[in-house]
Amino acid sequence: MLENVIDEKGFAEIMKRSIQDVIIHFFEKEQNFGILCKIEEVGFNPALPEGINAEFRPLTLFFLAGYTFETARIEEGFLIFEAGFGSDNIGSVVSVPLLSIMQIIVDETPIFINLSVYKEREELQPTPIKDEKGVKNSMASFLNNPENSKFLKKK
Repeated sequence: MLENVIDEKGFAEIMKRSIQDVIIHFFEKEQNFGILCKIEEVGFNPALPEGINAEFRPLTLFFLAGYTFETARIEEGFLIFEAGFGSDNIGSVVSVPLLSIMQIIVDETPIFINLSVYKEREELQPTPIKDEKGVKNSMASFLNNPENSKFLKKK
């Protein structure tokens, strides 16, 4: 199924390398381009005023040309560039994770589409039990909630 492919780590790595390769090719050819990316994953330093942040859509297009293109680089899995925002042209360094780039666009034509939806998942590490009192208090709290009775084995 498609979901098994697009949510797989190996496929995400292929997409990430491909995005990086296409962008590096455009840097070498001095080809301006746009990126359509997931704004929730984009970083701004310094942070932009809330009024400007509110204007961004979930998928936002950044066009890299002129000064923005000249400052662009790839570092540790991020496309980084400087840009100005709003009517006051407020400057910020923009950091875009490569996998959050959904399309790369040249002359209004998407030339690359990233279909990966893979997200790094934090491995849950069991916390070591240090004292019995904490475990007893935790169990007491758990048992005090009547909704939790469905999780207990019946004898």
